[in-house]
Amino acid sequence: MPGAVKSAYRNLVKSRQITADPGQAEAVEALARLERTLRDSTGFWQGLFGGAHCYGLYLWGQPGRGKSMLMDLFYEHVAFEPKRRIHFHAFMAKVHELVQVWRQSDAKERQLVFGTSKGDDPVAPVARLIAKESKLLCFDELQVTDIADAMILGRLFEALFAQKVTIVITSNRAPEALYKNGLNRDLFVPFIDMIRTKMTVHEVRGPKDFRLDRLRGARVYFTPDDAASEAAYDALWRDMVGPGKAVATTLSVNERKLTLKRTCGPLLRASFAELCAENNGPADYLAIAERFTTVFIDHIPQLGPEKRNEARRFVTLIDALYEANTKLVVLAAAEPAALYPAGDGAFEFERTVSRLEEMRSETYLEKVAD
Repeated sequence: MPGAVKSAYRNLVKSRQITADPGQAEAVEALARLERTLRDSTGFWQGLFGGAHCYGLYLWGQPGRGKSMLMDLFYEHVAFEPKRRIHFHAFMAKVHELVQVWRQSDAKERQLVFGTSKGDDPVAPVARLIAKESKLLCFDELQVTDIADAMILGRLFEALFAQKVTIVITSNRAPEALYKNGLNRDLFVPFIDMIRTKMTVHEVRGPKDFRLDRLRGARVYFTPDDAASEAAYDALWRDMVGPGKAVATTLSVNERKLTLKRTCGPLLRASFAELCAENNGPADYLAIAERFTTVFIDHIPQLGPEKRNEARRFVTLIDALYEANTKLVVLAAAEPAALYPAGDGAFEFERTVSRLEEMRSETYLEKVAD
């Protein structure tokens, strides 16, 4: 009898919400094996005789192969509690926050928050606190670019494994490619070894980038900003998200928080007002470009000197997305050349017009697919 995860995947294929794919089917088998192990670990015989703990699964592969969708399917249907699904960057931001709480607290405060005040190393008590709240952790989009994350990960995962926490990870990179060419990478290598020895590593293979396939031949620049365009724009967003669910994501940018209300794996949907009318800067846009592979921008208005600041932010945003080869879908009041037609600032906007025209082209989509 198939488990809940495998049955859920078959139902998605049968209802044509997704297309059957051999690479995804292999990954579902790996998730189903983990589901059985977790089920058996909570059963009568495991409790009576004990047994080896399963430390988890590392799913990696090229963007658009369905890794996030499969992990969400697993998380939604696996009968195991307590569990938590969180983006890796948000998780690490919380870890660093807890480390600071430990270091800045006295013994009484440590005892209150962490249940202990012993020792000088905050990693073990932080891991115990996390394990108390979640025995199954599902991390989406693991990538390591921050030396602070790199230096703590090995000890953190070792402490989580010691607390019998099971971890599921998705990543665009094989374990050996994590933190490649990073500062003091030799200190990070034990973490890679730990993934290989304590977790099942599975590559989600397949020739297709399903999200890119949906964009090829599709309209990605919707104008004018009327009901008909918005309906078509919404339909493309739903098609890209598929069976996934949009959730809020918070990015840490230079010790401040940037909260984005609608995200799904590597997809972001935000309004022009959210991105460009707020006090966001180049660092925020670079963080967005690093985190998301496809960005939907709603309700881009016509601009002029009275919206000079918003236009300047929009120019910076498009530059960041373009340089990162981000796929772009927009709902705009006018064609690119008519977004800032005249007045002070129109000349500086010309480069953005050129980039918007290129980013809506099939040539650009083919370029970012390479």
